[in-house]
Amino acid sequence: MRRALMLTISALALLPACGDRGGLSPEAAARNAPYAADGSAEGVDGLLVGHRLLAAGENELALKAYLRAAGEQGINVDVLSALGSANLQLGRLGQAEQLLRRAIELDPSFVPAVNNLGVVLMERGQIGEARLVFQQAYGLDSGATDSIRENLRLAIARTEQTPYTGEDERHDFSLVRRGQGEYALLSQL
Repeated sequence: MRRALMLTISALALLPACGDRGGLSPEAAARNAPYAADGSAEGVDGLLVGHRLLAAGENELALKAYLRAAGEQGINVDVLSALGSANLQLGRLGQAEQLLRRAIELDPSFVPAVNNLGVVLMERGQIGEARLVFQQAYGLDSGATDSIRENLRLAIARTEQTPYTGEDERHDFSLVRRGQGEYALLSQL
């Protein structure tokens, strides 16, 4: 009981030290106030922010920046292509394909949208159509971009792959004559 009384008295003695002493002076409060936002200044382009975020691997944030750009600029080929690219990075292949096809409808010569549509088609297993789309992107780009050239090479390799051989599996075949007008195809399996 005596100990509880001593704790109560100690707490009451410290209570005035916790009281309000008036805070900062008006001058100190003015010095520490945050700066006001300038409403006349232009914000950073949502597409630029989205591109930087996508390059940094922040795909969800990039998608939000692209959506903001769509609200500011409206729906155009750049915004649709960017939204498709972000959805591709997020693994939302159906949404990415729809957005990229819409972008290509607006501008069939927009190379990034054509190339990314090819990537989506490859990911979805539609190799034949992907090859045609990559050929279109390669032609529009005049073969200047290494990644488009590599995408086309990969699509061609996959379409020429037979169901009997794997991607890295190759066999040497030789044609051997077995008699008059009779030939055999031999393989080293």
